[in-house]
Amino acid sequence: MFDFRLKVFYTVAQRLNFTKAAQELYITQPSVTKHIKEIENHYQTKLFDRNGTKIKLTEAGTILLRHTEQLFKIYRNIDIDLASLTHDNKGILHLGVSTTIAQYVLPEYLAVFKEKFPDISIKLTTQNTDNIETLLLDHKIDMGIIEGYSKRRNLNYLAFAKDEIVLCTHIGNNLIKTSSIELDTISKLPLVMREQGSGTLEVIHNALSKAKFNLSQLNVELVLESTESIKNYLLHSNAFAFLSVHAIYKELRNKELKIIDIKNFDIERHFYLVNEQGQTATLPHIFQRFLLAHNLR
Repeated sequence: MFDFRLKVFYTVAQRLNFTKAAQELYITQPSVTKHIKEIENHYQTKLFDRNGTKIKLTEAGTILLRHTEQLFKIYRNIDIDLASLTHDNKGILHLGVSTTIAQYVLPEYLAVFKEKFPDISIKLTTQNTDNIETLLLDHKIDMGIIEGYSKRRNLNYLAFAKDEIVLCTHIGNNLIKTSSIELDTISKLPLVMREQGSGTLEVIHNALSKAKFNLSQLNVELVLESTESIKNYLLHSNAFAFLSVHAIYKELRNKELKIIDIKNFDIERHFYLVNEQGQTATLPHIFQRFLLAHNLR
């Protein structure tokens, strides 16, 4: 419905990579370049500064991105509000949701969704990312909402919200007396980690590997299968853990946990909607449009 060129711009602005944008949009890289050039010609301004293979938004590009996000949100709200008026929105939607999202992100959105679509019942299964993808491929759920991004064949992944994973510990832990540390220092810290198959663990390992940190140096004191278990352990020990900021808002506010910054190192990720390629069922499509209209980006 909206101008495809703006969608191309939005995708490039999100990825800051023409090649990745072309792959995501299923068009060629020259087509991406052409669409961006047409927008720049229309507004008589540059949207991106290019330095070899790296690009960044100009001031004009940042302004256009802000307006584009607002415009797309309006379009999505139109879609979801009109969809709520139809009489076909009945049935049971089976969702598989990663534990962090299920506990700390999704509940408030489910409440709003149920208000708009009272005739859609939601059955929620909470598992780690790996298990959610398996359930989807086994046709035991209609849609997954996950923390990792393993790119399994036959599955489509759509980013819908941003998250940051931070190093945290009990507020009274004096093993680290400063608010920031060097990356190498984490090899000296007792860590509590999530289990294999966890999307959070996958993201942490990928980020550390990209930073050339040797994963074998990690001093893993304990492995636990839920964020709540990890938080409770931290509150009664001098251990550290990498957790989603969404999961520790309450503890930070109550001054129970604190964040330890790692210099020149950040772990950012997206939460993903995932479904089978070629899926045509109505209810997952309605829920996907709803989340995109009310996302955290």
